[in-house]
Amino acid sequence: MGIRHLLHHVFELVAPTTALSAILILFLGPLIFPRAYIWFLLIYYVSYLFISVNHFFKFCHTVRNIKRTIRNWNASQEQSPARHNYSKEIVKSTATSNGRITPTRKNGYSSVSTSDDLDSDIRASEMEKAERLNDAYYIHAFVIPNYDEPEPLLRDTIKRLENHRNATTNYVIILAMEASEVDHKTKADNLKRNFDGSFFDFIITVHPKDLPGESRGKGSNVAYAARTACDELARKRIDKRRVIFTITDSDSAIPELYIRHVEKAFSESDDPFATICSPPIFFSRNALNVPAAVRVTDIMWSIMVMQNLSNRKGLAFPCSTYSLSMVLAEQVGFWDTNGDAIGEDLHMWLKCFFKTGGVARTIPIYVPINLTNVQTTGYMSNIYARWVQAKRHYNGVADVAYSLKFAFGNHDHHSDSKSLLGSPMTTCLMSCSFVDKLTVVFHVLEAHMIPATSGWIMFAAVPFTQLLISAYSPILYYYPSFQNPIVTSEFYAYMFYLIQTVSIFLPMPLLMCAVLYEGLHKTIDLDLLKKSSSETRTWRYYMDYAWLPVSAWLFLTLPSTMACVRRLTKSEEKYVVAEKIFSEELTR
Repeated sequence: MGIRHLLHHVFELVAPTTALSAILILFLGPLIFPRAYIWFLLIYYVSYLFISVNHFFKFCHTVRNIKRTIRNWNASQEQSPARHNYSKEIVKSTATSNGRITPTRKNGYSSVSTSDDLDSDIRASEMEKAERLNDAYYIHAFVIPNYDEPEPLLRDTIKRLENHRNATTNYVIILAMEASEVDHKTKADNLKRNFDGSFFDFIITVHPKDLPGESRGKGSNVAYAARTACDELARKRIDKRRVIFTITDSDSAIPELYIRHVEKAFSESDDPFATICSPPIFFSRNALNVPAAVRVTDIMWSIMVMQNLSNRKGLAFPCSTYSLSMVLAEQVGFWDTNGDAIGEDLHMWLKCFFKTGGVARTIPIYVPINLTNVQTTGYMSNIYARWVQAKRHYNGVADVAYSLKFAFGNHDHHSDSKSLLGSPMTTCLMSCSFVDKLTVVFHVLEAHMIPATSGWIMFAAVPFTQLLISAYSPILYYYPSFQNPIVTSEFYAYMFYLIQTVSIFLPMPLLMCAVLYEGLHKTIDLDLLKKSSSETRTWRYYMDYAWLPVSAWLFLTLPSTMACVRRLTKSEEKYVVAEKIFSEELTR
């Protein structure tokens, strides 16, 4: 226990140590260990460039798949809306010939077949997949957590779901309110009354405030809402194997195309109870009404999420909106509610991955979820609101220690969970390959440590180093004995020249992603959301990218560095939601 406790303490120090080291190395490196510092810069820059190029190709893959999905959807809409009668006939015939459908052991439940009745077992498996092909098989439970969100925004989000084809028969709205919000009951009652009869069910949950051991935020609200909804649906005799939770934000405009692709993914999956569906995010609802610095920040955020989705091993993290089976949520003990679970989407994915021994994987759904940018009434107040949002987002750095603990700390907090087969998961971590665990940890570190270090090292290191240890350095005047490696060594002079050259290419992959994004943005606006050309981005908005250095520092580097350093004390900030204004006349 002593070694394990020590390891966990070390893992907690990774994030703050990395962030502080980046700042200290920037200022002290050229003076104290200039040769090692030059090596460090070269390795950091080359590594960053390699990762960026890799992300560019992954982004290209995601863009291609999104465009193909939209193209196929439009083509299907132009054709006759014929239903899949063949699949339904299969369901009907198999269900009537064999009675109830029993999932196979591969999907997490005991099979009814015996060793001498293999044909019956095969038929049961075929029946299960056939029934899952029926578009009325799944019950979609949309968890919409909110705190101090405008009622028109929530009404608009729910109204978009109301327009889906199977909303009245297969959709459950779970409106997750916070007891600490003033007039939360009035808002919830108004919304439920507004959509009376529009959905299969409309459940209102009220998360109590100041529960012991809980940290305020989306995760604790979702956890309470999901548990409450599970009990409510169980009382109504809804088979939990049919229920898909879709966790979303209050401003998420979820198209019906996303739901269809989620159903397709679950139906075709060999293990739907270990499947997490993750879509890209997209900011277009009010993007033209916010400052350019806010707009370009959210564009970069969207690009990073899209890059992450193209992972052939299913090790892609969700952001904002995602879907998973009620069986999986129940199996892993629902969402965590402590201070380590502030980044609820990534944290839940990590929990599912580790607690199922690496069985739970992501299926990317290439249908963008349209979100709103943070918007307020004034320019500077809008900048401040985005800063507040960025600080809250990067508090998810707690997942760095969490992933390290589960991957390499011999963590055993999973022992109280049940596997899909119903037995305690006492060896779940052993079944997950070391390479997969290492990959997951690398991506978590990449998501949080690059923002906390790149702003210091990429933007400031070269000019600052050139000032201190160049041939014209003022240090020589004050410290004549200082051995400047750039002056005294031809080798290190060449290395520094190489660093300067590489630094020129560092932003290129991101700028190429921005070029691709502009084309994708128009495709989504015009072909999926059916906007007019005057409602989408035009060439004059390309000037937004001039704000990238400012946005990177203000909304990425500074809040991520602050979040990392705060891990030294694990102090919890007051939970503040960025101010928003919303008009129901917003575009699609």
